Amino acid sequence: MSVERSTRAVKQWALECGFDLAGVCPAQPVEDAAIYDDWAARGLAGRMTYLTDRRSALRHDPRTLLASARSIVCVAKLYNGPQPYSTTRSQAELAWISRYAWGPDYHHVLRQGLTQLAERIGGESKVCVDTAPLLERSYARLAGLGWIGRNTCLINQMHGSWFFLGELLTDALLEPDQPPTDRCGTCRRCIDACPTQALVPRHGTYELDARLCISYLTIELRGPTPAPLRAATGANVFGCDICQDVCPWNRRAPQSAAFSPVAAFLEAPPLERLAEVTATEFRELFRRTPIERARYTGFLRNVATAMGNSGLARFRPALERMAASADPAVSEHALWALQRVRQ
Repeated sequence: MSVERSTRAVKQWALECGFDLAGVCPAQPVEDAAIYDDWAARGLAGRMTYLTDRRSALRHDPRTLLASARSIVCVAKLYNGPQPYSTTRSQAELAWISRYAWGPDYHHVLRQGLTQLAERIGGESKVCVDTAPLLERSYARLAGLGWIGRNTCLINQMHGSWFFLGELLTDALLEPDQPPTDRCGTCRRCIDACPTQALVPRHGTYELDARLCISYLTIELRGPTPAPLRAATGANVFGCDICQDVCPWNRRAPQSAAFSPVAAFLEAPPLERLAEVTATEFRELFRRTPIERARYTGFLRNVATAMGNSGLARFRPALERMAASADPAVSEHALWALQRVRQ
């Protein structure tokens, strides 16, 4: 079998293993590594030390993860659903949870599919999801899956940006695909729509200042959210979809049932219901979903902030209860919110 035909076969196997997009690139260092190092050195990763510690150097070469790797099979799996986008909703009593977190934890789903693909290819391989020290968007771009947009998401012309990425390092020598043309043009809708202005200019393009990103503030950041940024987080209690919701390439993005909501209320959760969740319920409701990452107290902190941003006096009892929390961040945010809701 020729190298070229092997590549076609591998990509077809990837689709049969449940992925929506697949491409191949060489298992070599990428020029983007220098850009990443500069981004991290300037502190734009915030407190996400797992992006800047000793593991950071591993991102320079995929062969640090698999010495025999010669190719990377990059895959993508869609998670867009039929539900409305955050930018079309206006009910102040409802929270917003990023649509990627409505379904089961994607790490398990992608790892299962990649493991199946590895078995079909044979030889030495290593499965990577986003927990591996790999510049996955850069390799996905080289593999032809899409271009990296101004919102820093990977965008595919036909499928938009609502997909999870995964990689399989393999010792198989495969014919590489070619990266697509950047099609953002002069569009800056994501930049203008970001409430915290987290997309900042850099050398003629844009980069993400994670310290300002609502997803970072509501998921990764521990302790209190900086006071100047609280109002801008709006109703977001876990993640943020705004820069993808406004992207023109997502207007006709296909839908998938692969990550259907694990609980019906995740699509439009009432803030009052979320404020009542106990630590035990939090573990039960969100077990094996991405929402676990925010931790219980971080989640309540975000709920209190969203209640304050709603301006609704009906939330005062719940906020008064959270103001008595033993967790300093929850208490601080609840007290802040009480000053913002109408009497």
